[in-house]
Amino acid sequence: MFGEDLNFNQKERDMEDLVNLQNRLEDLELKQSIMKSENVPEIFGIIDDSVTIQQSTLLVESPIQSINSAIINVEHDEIDHVCTTDKKIIEILLQKYKAHKTPSEEGVNVWIEVWVQEVNSVNEMTSDFDMDIYVTELWVDKALRYDDMNPCKYNLSLNNEILEQIWKPNTVFVNSKSATIHKSPFTNLFLMIYPNGTVWANYRVQVKGPCQMDFTSFPMDEQTCLLTFESFSYNNQEVNMQWINTKEPLILLKDQIILPDFVLSNYNTSIEHVTYPAGIWNELTMTFTFTRRYGWYIFQAYVPTYLTIFISVKMIPARTMLGVNSLLALTFHFGNIMRNLPRVSYVKAFDVWMLSCLSFVFCSLLELAIIGAINARSETNAVKKPLKKRSRSSSVHGSRKYSPIIYHKVIDNNLSTRSISPDDPWMMTKIFMPSEGSVITRSIVGRNATRIRMISLLLEIDYGKHAYRPRNAQVSGQPTA
Repeated sequence: MFGEDLNFNQKERDMEDLVNLQNRLEDLELKQSIMKSENVPEIFGIIDDSVTIQQSTLLVESPIQSINSAIINVEHDEIDHVCTTDKKIIEILLQKYKAHKTPSEEGVNVWIEVWVQEVNSVNEMTSDFDMDIYVTELWVDKALRYDDMNPCKYNLSLNNEILEQIWKPNTVFVNSKSATIHKSPFTNLFLMIYPNGTVWANYRVQVKGPCQMDFTSFPMDEQTCLLTFESFSYNNQEVNMQWINTKEPLILLKDQIILPDFVLSNYNTSIEHVTYPAGIWNELTMTFTFTRRYGWYIFQAYVPTYLTIFISVKMIPARTMLGVNSLLALTFHFGNIMRNLPRVSYVKAFDVWMLSCLSFVFCSLLELAIIGAINARSETNAVKKPLKKRSRSSSVHGSRKYSPIIYHKVIDNNLSTRSISPDDPWMMTKIFMPSEGSVITRSIVGRNATRIRMISLLLEIDYGKHAYRPRNAQVSGQPTA
């Protein structure tokens, strides 16, 4: 009997608590209906029943759907917030979500935007380029709408774990050699879901794409590189890929992208409809044009060879040094470039260009040799012409082949001048002596000046008595000198 009374009292207390809770819920719903009707853009403080909320229009759904759920979710003195938290929204959205199902049976429009952060390299050897980009994807998934849940935030910022649980268009760079999402220090992926079901996914990707290398105009050439973006799993009947902004779908985060050998001179986008056995796919293509910076090649090859033209012909060592250095630099440059270019069986324009440069330098050296030979011959002819004139004048006075100087004035020890005849032994020393202005005389005198002076002095002393003539004396048949 006592036990039955205890159970009855416990049930009575539970009923009272339930009635009190129901009354409080009715009061809360009444306050919420007042806020809906008045639509007052102020800050409402609901004491003991909700948190403070600031918004122009409050669309609040009752947090308790039934008495039973109220008993489970509401404590004695606290009631859930008026707005729904991010965690609660995600739990509700993913509770019955099917990630394998396309959001719309009529097809999904996926808008794409690309931001170019940096171009790392352009490799002629492997015919590719490497760059870091941001890829933005936008689509609408009605199954992810939560505008009727009175969210606490205007949007939900989530991580890559949530992205793995929802539907994705499975977009890829179909022609890339490699594409990797950066993971420093964590996966560089941004996901945002708006109340109307719009999904915004952003990736930071390092991608390596192909280039159509053409060396016809090397080193004044331009190289074109392509990146093609498409949905790998869905054709355009299920996923319609398109640029988010047709005027500027590709954005550079830098004013100018400059590499050691190239500069990004132009870029554009296009949409192509490609037919495959499984249907038609929309392919978004990005085209990048890189122009080679040829200043280094000009200063290494052309300028040194042209400098030899402005150097004097008589400066043979300087012209030779410039020509040989240019030839060696071109040879080294040719070998270095060939190591960084692909091996092909045909003759490249680069080969023709290098052959032209080498030929130009070689011709400049050949020109130097020819000019040097002509210059030396002209100097020799300038020395021989006065000797020929003197030999003609000496042949008039006799058949003996003496020096062209028939009368030669010398200075004896007494500083007096006298004349000598061709028969004089002193004259015999002058027969084989070259003219004083010639190159041979200068070289001989420079090396043996002392010996020549001593020999001349001894000959003058030894034969001075036999060859002496008075100052005004005459040799028979010859005038005085």
